Amino acid sequence: MSVQDDAVHPRMVSGDLTGVEFPTGVDAFLAAGPAFLTTALRATGALAADNAVEEIVTWREFFGGGMGRKLALDVRYTRPPEELSTALFAKFTREFGDPLREIFSPAMEPEVRFALLSRQPGFPVRVPLCGFGDYSAGHKSGLLITERVAYGEGGIEPIDDKCLDYRIANPLERYQALTRSMAALAGHHCAGRFGAAIEAGFPYDPAAALAQPLIPFDAAHLDGLLDKLEAFAAEAPQLLPATVRDPAFLAAFRPAAAMVLEKEQALRAFLYDQADMAALCHWNMNLDNAWFWRDAAGTLQCGLLDWGGVGQMHLAMAFIGMTCAAECDFLKEHEDALIDLLLAEYHKASGLVLDRERFVLSLKVSIALVGLAWMLDAPSLIRAEIPDLSLLKDRFDPEIRDRFLPRAQLHLMTVFLDTWQRLDLGSAVAGI
Repeated sequence: MSVQDDAVHPRMVSGDLTGVEFPTGVDAFLAAGPAFLTTALRATGALAADNAVEEIVTWREFFGGGMGRKLALDVRYTRPPEELSTALFAKFTREFGDPLREIFSPAMEPEVRFALLSRQPGFPVRVPLCGFGDYSAGHKSGLLITERVAYGEGGIEPIDDKCLDYRIANPLERYQALTRSMAALAGHHCAGRFGAAIEAGFPYDPAAALAQPLIPFDAAHLDGLLDKLEAFAAEAPQLLPATVRDPAFLAAFRPAAAMVLEKEQALRAFLYDQADMAALCHWNMNLDNAWFWRDAAGTLQCGLLDWGGVGQMHLAMAFIGMTCAAECDFLKEHEDALIDLLLAEYHKASGLVLDRERFVLSLKVSIALVGLAWMLDAPSLIRAEIPDLSLLKDRFDPEIRDRFLPRAQLHLMTVFLDTWQRLDLGSAVAGI
């Protein structure tokens, strides 16, 4: 790399949070080697001042997720540290020159800030132990180093892929564990146990949030998306439940969706005005962003990872982030009980009581907004990967099941539309 290129795309940058100079990519990380790791882990207290990383014994690139390149590392220390494992995981922002770098990179800043916060004693939820984390806003570069979760080993259950809940024998246990964790973190925050750290690092700023629209299109574009949805349902009815593909439902959905778009600011203001329901939360608490094990009593416990976008948000938004990839029949049977569990565990952790009726209304409004903003592109995205939908037997067809994007897009859209019908979201939106 030339001096000029290095000035524009530096291999090392100074972090805004720790002041440590850290590598911006995999090649620079491996070149910096044990000396950098020693400095970084000492800076956070993960490694004692008289201990060191002697060697990167093995490394391999890990592929998955939407942020940037990732490495699985095995290291050797001068002597074993008290907490940190020899099995580490390193995550970078996207490479310089990547067209999605500008979009994805800023989400890593709160993630590394949260990782550093998680080193506080008595942290209320299990997360991968943080060895180092930092971010340079000026260069939109970040690095996070944590312990590596050993899925399928030592009592930890194998990883759950997104939108494949139907393969799990008892998904309710998993969602109960996730709900308890959500409530524990939110309650810890709202009881004031983090001190000033949350307002300083993760401020609740409704005015700033409302200044940016959530739904990224206008009425004409929405009409086009709904046209494609109706065509998709007519061409591939075998991929959708009968209630969702019903032409009468889709015809009624069209003006209701337009109403959500028209009322977007009022609906979001309704949510942001409920400061009593705002708390520090994981935004995307699907099963693939967790790991599970059983404690001594046999109760399923969970840890949470991939904290991109973490911050203060309405608890209803966090609840959607947890349940949006569940099975429709599962939500119909268990959603109410999970809401009750969340509110009860939140009360236990914070001492505060949240109004259930208002939470449910907020949940309906949140689903309408998020679903409209993010779920209606599914027909186009699926067709881009599988042009001939007639070849697909059903949603369990291997062409869908074994390909992440079509599987996830189809299922998330289906859950949104089924929930719209099941909870009568149009009426909820009309009442705001």
